Amino acid sequence: MNKHFVSLAVAGAFMALGSQAAIAAPDWAKVGKSTIHVFHPGATPMEWVQGKGEHSGASGLKKGETCAGCHVEDGKLSLDTKRLGSKELEPKGAPKTLTYPVTVQAAYDASNLYVRLTFKAPAGGFDHSDKDNEVKATVMFPNDKVPLADQAGCWSACHEDVKGMPKGKDKTKHVAAGAMDLMQWKSSGKSVDGFVADKRNMEGGKAGATAEGAKAGDTYTVTFTRKLAGNAVLAPGKAVPFGIAIHADNAAGRFHHVSFGHTIGLGADGDVKAAKQ
Repeated sequence: MNKHFVSLAVAGAFMALGSQAAIAAPDWAKVGKSTIHVFHPGATPMEWVQGKGEHSGASGLKKGETCAGCHVEDGKLSLDTKRLGSKELEPKGAPKTLTYPVTVQAAYDASNLYVRLTFKAPAGGFDHSDKDNEVKATVMFPNDKVPLADQAGCWSACHEDVKGMPKGKDKTKHVAAGAMDLMQWKSSGKSVDGFVADKRNMEGGKAGATAEGAKAGDTYTVTFTRKLAGNAVLAPGKAVPFGIAIHADNAAGRFHHVSFGHTIGLGADGDVKAAKQ
């Protein structure tokens, strides 16, 4: 029997918005599909990416190159997955599946941006510490004040002092400046609507977002609805940087699969082109 999970964002003020969005949701059969491959990043925080480690792409970042520009070729990942799963970069233990595809669709209207993720969450993970959630799906949007946001996407929020890293302490994800909208759906029936900011913590109810998800067979479909009003980042005519993170097989913390930084085009070119409703 199929299991269905439906959740609303923690901000009660947006419950009505969620109901309206459900009625006016896009016809996804008419929205184009893009494939973004997510992968287990190991213990590679932003400091490592920028050169505090043996990362050959650090010099390219200094020249303005993007992570995806180096590691995504013809829509497929160009990565040394064997190294990512090694004890060098994953001292705890790598999942059996190091990379897998996520189908991404996007649409927008005068009020909202809609993002839909479809994927098969693999088993065989190392960490199973989130007993309440078999799966969590997250989308993050950095604003233009986040350092390297247009090059590294949501990777900019991952640092070596984050809890769970080999040198980690008690920090959650954070950025040096600016902020990131964060939307997360949890299979337990809860969702997070908040942001990662320079104050180095997460707060809920800031983005005005809802999330709902369902599982059919072995496939999850998660749909996020996020208001556009009053947001300079998510505006028609722009290519919006974003990133994806998926925790599968009851994983927590850094034991997730992530994307590189990509863009959603709202009436503009992007790795994912949002359909206007």
